[in-house]
Amino acid sequence: MDGPKMSQDELVEKLKHQVALENIELLLMKMSRLCFNKCIIKPGPSLDSTEQKCVSMCMDRYMETVSLVSKSFGERLMAESQNMH
Repeated sequence: MDGPKMSQDELVEKLKHQVALENIELLLMKMSRLCFNKCIIKPGPSLDSTEQKCVSMCMDRYMETVSLVSKSFGERLMAESQNMH
């Protein structure tokens, strides 16, 4: 093996970082596919203004929804963990 060995904590942090990056990539892929299918009727070399506006609004709503769901999920986890103590 090359280089110094990682501590268990360093390895856990590296894995958490990798999982977070993969989750972001998956989120972007899902959002792109959803908004493309919703907004792009006739794919071409460029987007017309209606398509641009639709994609922008679609992406905004998608991110708002993901944020809301994440926040609610986090609050639920916190409440459940407090109930366990």
